[in-house]
Amino acid sequence: MDFSIALILLQDGIVNGAIYALLGMALVLVFTVTRVIFIPQGEFVAFGALTLAMLVNGRVPGTAYLLPLMGAVVLVMEIVRALRTGSWSAMPKVLLTCVAVPLALLWLATAYAAPDTSLWLNMLLTLVLIIPMGPMVYRIVYQPLAEATVLVLLIVSVALHFALLGLALVFFGAEGWRTPAFVSGQFDLGPATWSAQSLFVVGTCALLIVALWVFFGKTLYGRALRATAVNRRGARLVGISTTMSGSLTFTLAVAIGAMSGMLIAPITTVYYDTGFLIGLKGFVGAIIGGLASYPVAAAGAILVGVLEAFASFWASAYKEVIVFTLIIPVLVWRSFGSHASDDEE
Repeated sequence: MDFSIALILLQDGIVNGAIYALLGMALVLVFTVTRVIFIPQGEFVAFGALTLAMLVNGRVPGTAYLLPLMGAVVLVMEIVRALRTGSWSAMPKVLLTCVAVPLALLWLATAYAAPDTSLWLNMLLTLVLIIPMGPMVYRIVYQPLAEATVLVLLIVSVALHFALLGLALVFFGAEGWRTPAFVSGQFDLGPATWSAQSLFVVGTCALLIVALWVFFGKTLYGRALRATAVNRRGARLVGISTTMSGSLTFTLAVAIGAMSGMLIAPITTVYYDTGFLIGLKGFVGAIIGGLASYPVAAAGAILVGVLEAFASFWASAYKEVIVFTLIIPVLVWRSFGSHASDDEE
């Protein structure tokens, strides 16, 4: 290895680490607000990449059919709830968000799926197809178990991961997909030459992280999520709906996953199960942050990306082992300063 190779590996590590940082922050967000270790985060990364790839190739993506299917499940659950409680006031909103919107998006995807459609328009269509799945997943899977223990929620997350993995195989097939680069060209920054695509990925991740910081610090809904993360019971006492907080949290997490998938689609070939490993590496970053600190999780995720890049050069066959082994010293170190406490404190 010489200096030029080290710069190339560092560049790759920073690009991958930026993606892992987004996913790590999303995992921290979901855990702090809902106590859910959101293992299926990686599946939405694959959904974003594969949906965009299929739209670019002029094919209707499977997510266009999955969205109405999930909406139908939510509709049935809401009808059962209304029959039990006798309150039908929420049904117009449910019909709009779970029936009308998914069917309209299915028609839109069917009508505009063509090879000559703009890449940026396909990106927008990908986001509107996937982001509504966030609150639907929360309503179907996690809202009925909102008061369950962390262990039960973890088991449910594992089950949801396998369910979404199977659906991804059904809807997208076993072949891999890639998308065209969003931007082309190269730039010389100091001693290193960066591709425009790499700078686009890093810059987009940085903008999203700043947007999350502004959202949590400057908006009412962001502060509500922060309050729920600090103390769920206290948030309920001051009138913050924990159901709303959970739904919004999953919406943000799925949006981050979809964006991450679209960003990596031009860089690497994505398969239906690719998102799982990517999500796990974001999870390593979240573990470094103790599933509580956003800045530490982001820094840890970038460390994971850099470590993975250099491990792929020195021992490519063991790079995954090296990356995931990083969890062990982090957990040992954190165990010395841990103390038992109630999760509502």
